Amino acid sequence: MSTVHFRRVTEEDVVPILAIYAPYVTDSAITFEYDVPSEEEFRQRIRTISAEYPYFVCESDGQIIGYAYAHRHMERAAYQWNAEISIYIRQGFTGKGLGKTMCQALIDLLRLQGIRNVFSCVTIPNERSAHLHHSMEFSTEGIFQNAGYKCGKWQTIAWFRKNIAPYTNEPAPFSPISRIDRQLIDSILEKNAASLLPR
Repeated sequence: MSTVHFRRVTEEDVVPILAIYAPYVTDSAITFEYDVPSEEEFRQRIRTISAEYPYFVCESDGQIIGYAYAHRHMERAAYQWNAEISIYIRQGFTGKGLGKTMCQALIDLLRLQGIRNVFSCVTIPNERSAHLHHSMEFSTEGIFQNAGYKCGKWQTIAWFRKNIAPYTNEPAPFSPISRIDRQLIDSILEKNAASLLPR
């Protein structure tokens, strides 16, 4: 794998990102979505999510080979210090350390926003994903048997959680990513991408 680069998403990335996501919809139970979103629908998702939470792409040789983002985990006000993360990698590029590195970049950015708990939902069995989460000290918070029907059978999911900052009293409100200095965001993305360079 050539040198990789992480950068903030733009709406112009919708076509290559959607091309990565589509097989996860049509060929797997990794996402419980049934239909591949239209470009306009997906563009709106990018716009909405990236206004509040980290959303970035991973490039190699000028091609987008993965993307990652966070979003709110549950809606009530008291949940604002939680976030759920999602990471998608183009087929043929998994198993190269990208998922773990992209996850760490999300955690570093979410910590700046005041997030305390990072959640991740995984369709199981999925040994590779479970290993990634456990290697990053996520705990298994719950198993939901037969939680959704896809690919011709009932699917079970696992919820993972990682605490990323102290549970202080009177925590400052969640800070949208738009309030975080862009140079700081870029430096965090660059630092994490650089960790993938051959030693």
